[in-house]
Amino acid sequence: MNKSISALLYGIGVVVLVMFTSMFIVDQRQNAIVFRLGEVVSVKKEPGLYFKIPLLDNVRFFEVRILTIDTPEPQLFLTSEKKNVAVDLFIKWRIADVRQYYVSIVGGTGGNGEAQAQTRLLQTINDGLRAEFGKRTVHDVVSGERDKIMDLMRKKASEDAGKIGVEVLDVRLKRVDLPEGVTESVYQRMVAERTRVANELRSTGSAESEKIRAEADKTRAFIIAEAYREAQKIKGEGDGKAAAIYAKAYEQSPEFYSFYRSIEVYKNGFKGKNDVLVLDPSSSEFFKYFKSGGRAGNAGK
Repeated sequence: MNKSISALLYGIGVVVLVMFTSMFIVDQRQNAIVFRLGEVVSVKKEPGLYFKIPLLDNVRFFEVRILTIDTPEPQLFLTSEKKNVAVDLFIKWRIADVRQYYVSIVGGTGGNGEAQAQTRLLQTINDGLRAEFGKRTVHDVVSGERDKIMDLMRKKASEDAGKIGVEVLDVRLKRVDLPEGVTESVYQRMVAERTRVANELRSTGSAESEKIRAEADKTRAFIIAEAYREAQKIKGEGDGKAAAIYAKAYEQSPEFYSFYRSIEVYKNGFKGKNDVLVLDPSSSEFFKYFKSGGRAGNAGK
């Protein structure tokens, strides 16, 4: 009885061991390659429970999540001006074709080949940056064409990475700086350039200002001349109408008009307290109405 129980337990243990060694689970973050006697049998891309032949098959798992390559130290590249720039970058990549990745990168080596893949991607990116920076100035690589360079690097890296079953999702230049020896000279050149532009703008502004002033003075003189001409015209018309009124009044009563005009002259002539006139009353027409008034007064007496 004991032997039967032992045999049953042993049989169950063997079955459990065979089942355990014949099953494997693929996580959603992984792909798996099934090998049979060293040859690739299948690739499991969907997550779930799978089976294999014990002792004959073995399985290797590969990460398919997005991975990051972040350069620990800035890389130096030479621009078209023969000046070095320090570039700090990172790369986003993932395994797209596990079979191709294994054949091209991993092979018979141990591990999952991430280090080898990162080395190849960095080499491709560095070669591309060296070529692109060599065509551009410091200003272009620092700000002017930075986005264009990143797009070119991503496309070029994707083409090369496709050969090893890898997809490059993004290439970013985190920082592009000048070495300390170059920074001061570039800064001084930028200051000189900005000063030149500022002086040019000031010169252009002064010329425009003088032009505007000249135009304003010309317009002002024209407006004043037109206003003076119009004023003189109106004044002439008024003087003509006044003369006509005076003439008409004189025609109606010459003696009264002469008297009225004399009274106006007397008022204006003796307006001030200190005004003095030295005239001969007997021979001057100025006192004409004073004399007649005096005669009239004497007659009344």
